[in-house]
Amino acid sequence: MGSTLKMVGIMFGLVLFLAISSVGATVSYDDKSFIINGKRKILISGSIHYPRSTPEMWPDLIQKAKDGGLDVIQTYVFWNGHEPSPGKYNFEGRFDLVRFIKLAHQAGLYVHLRIGPFVCAEWNFGGFPVWLKYVPGIEFRTDNGPFKAAMQSFVQRIVGLMKSESLFEPQGGPIIMSQIENEYGPVEWEIGAPGKAYSAWAAKMAVAQNTGVPWIMCKQETAPDPMIDTCNGFYCEGFHPNKPNKPKMWTEAWTGWYTQFGGPIPYRPAEDMAFAVARFVQNNGSFFNYYMYHGGTNFGRNAAGLFVATSYDYDAPLDEYGLLNEPKWGHLRDLHKAIKQCEPALVSSYPTVTWPGKNQEVHVFRSKNGACAAFLSNYDPSFSTKLTFQNVQYDLPPWSISILPDCKTVVYNTARISSKSSTPKMLPVGGSLSWQSYNEETPSADDRDTVTKSGLWEQLSVTRDSSDYLWYLTDVNIASDEGFLKSGEWPLLTVMSAGHALHVFINGKLAGTVYGSLDHPKVTYSGKVNLRAGVNKISLLSVSVGLPNVGLHYERWNEGVLGPVTLNGLNAGTRDLTKQKWSYKTGLRGESLSLGTVTGSSSVEWVQGSLLAQKQPLTWYKSTFEAPGGEEPLGVDMMSMGKGEVWINGQSIGRHWPAYTAKGSCGNCNYAGTFNEKKCQRNCNQPSQRWYHVPRSWLKPSGNLMVVFEEWGGDPTKISLVKRTT
Repeated sequence: MGSTLKMVGIMFGLVLFLAISSVGATVSYDDKSFIINGKRKILISGSIHYPRSTPEMWPDLIQKAKDGGLDVIQTYVFWNGHEPSPGKYNFEGRFDLVRFIKLAHQAGLYVHLRIGPFVCAEWNFGGFPVWLKYVPGIEFRTDNGPFKAAMQSFVQRIVGLMKSESLFEPQGGPIIMSQIENEYGPVEWEIGAPGKAYSAWAAKMAVAQNTGVPWIMCKQETAPDPMIDTCNGFYCEGFHPNKPNKPKMWTEAWTGWYTQFGGPIPYRPAEDMAFAVARFVQNNGSFFNYYMYHGGTNFGRNAAGLFVATSYDYDAPLDEYGLLNEPKWGHLRDLHKAIKQCEPALVSSYPTVTWPGKNQEVHVFRSKNGACAAFLSNYDPSFSTKLTFQNVQYDLPPWSISILPDCKTVVYNTARISSKSSTPKMLPVGGSLSWQSYNEETPSADDRDTVTKSGLWEQLSVTRDSSDYLWYLTDVNIASDEGFLKSGEWPLLTVMSAGHALHVFINGKLAGTVYGSLDHPKVTYSGKVNLRAGVNKISLLSVSVGLPNVGLHYERWNEGVLGPVTLNGLNAGTRDLTKQKWSYKTGLRGESLSLGTVTGSSSVEWVQGSLLAQKQPLTWYKSTFEAPGGEEPLGVDMMSMGKGEVWINGQSIGRHWPAYTAKGSCGNCNYAGTFNEKKCQRNCNQPSQRWYHVPRSWLKPSGNLMVVFEEWGGDPTKISLVKRTT
């Protein structure tokens, strides 16, 4: 049976090679590996997402990835960044995809381009532009004509751009494979026949682009030929592709997990990461990719998944700021060296597997030309073991694999770290900042720039995600004979919202705030409100914390105040405000004035000194500073603030929310044993994120403008610039 499968694999690789040879193809594969320019390779890859760093950071990140032993840079393509409005394309700045790919090529690395265009990625709306939701008759990610037309148009645009720049490998470029869709298997399983029809269409559409390189579909067992189905997860050693002629690929080896506001910071021990990779390779794995190798930063309002933090560090080998995360970077670099030493045997033979003792396993690769490599495994999470192989005894720590590139000498053990550890520090730099403040106005229903209708509108349908903020405004008339006016037992206002945060103002004064979490995004405000006889103005500020990025038909999900909204405790009992007239105002006045920019900030009068607003909600702050000397990465310490957004010279560095402290379990973490995203956590009872990355390339030598919008109220005098060192 084994020899038959080998022959099938070889024949399929040859067929694929011939099938795309019309465009000079030099990338093929079989069940053992990819074959590039006639040479078999174990491909080591890492995810670096170009918009989560700056063009000025890219060369250093790519070089550090190469120094870490990578062959391939993997990235998604972010549709909402490239086509923010229909037919209007953006490939500038952080979205200069061509420049990013060319830098990888110049460094001598390949590229795996995950076009999607659905990306998930904890990225706003899963990478889809919001305008897509409002195309008539559309349904996302199913056998739907409007969606398929829009998706095909974007895929063709990206492929055409890559071809025009000669970036596919058969053209002499670095792109050796592409991806269509993303983790579609669970969705297809849920929706059935329309899902199968859609995935078949997507595969056919992708192949028709004639790129000359293979296409993959990750996390989709039913991927139609010639798509290569691949695995994502913390471990993938047991994965097998759906056809014996396809290579065993791990497109996302999760190096950690994302941070959410309100949650602790997850991390994954280097020993377990190395163990998972070695176990995958010894089980015939020929391509693995670290997700993430550099996570970076969710600048602006690109963080999604509801409550995903601005930092996307992901405990990656390169930290959010681009510095080496040791010992993980060095420990994995050494692993890659050991794997490359084994490569001649790995790509030309199948392993012989034996089990010499309890929790012991041995994989031996022997090629016809004499190459030999062995992997010795101890799967016990608690105890070390002595394993005898070829009459030699080897000591293996718990939960570890030793690699012997010559079947004799151990050059690497996944649990023995030789790299030095590093501890990141955030050190104040540049001295204290001088601040000025400006109070955001609370609008009312009779303002000129509002829109009025009966009943409550869903938030995204009004804002189209042009802002996190939507005001819901209405008037309530209280008769002079209401009993509560004499008793002082104020009525109870109840507001039910689909999320994610809500500020309630009564006659211009803050009455209360509620906010949700990743697990419970919906919120309900219930509180006594001080109303007076006559007209009372109720102003509800609904706040989004990122749009959903995954889920079945997530384009149907709602946010904002959907009701009911009621007043209880009146003479007549309960008054339902839900269907009365409401007025709507998108965004903040400060946003419409572009207060985050130099020009916009000069359009209003700011106050300072003794008049500086502190610990007041809905307040804008600004300060100027000189760029700190040196080359260390920079950040801003927001520990003294509550929630809002920060701009540097007009560029948003993201949402801040240091007042949301981390809830979770942050006990000791043992590397041994099966890992999950809640096993190893830091920062419990501390802000989920205190420091926010400030790219040096966004700074001028002097006169830099920092603007902070603060929702909750904070003390700006304690904000400081910091430099990150290890």
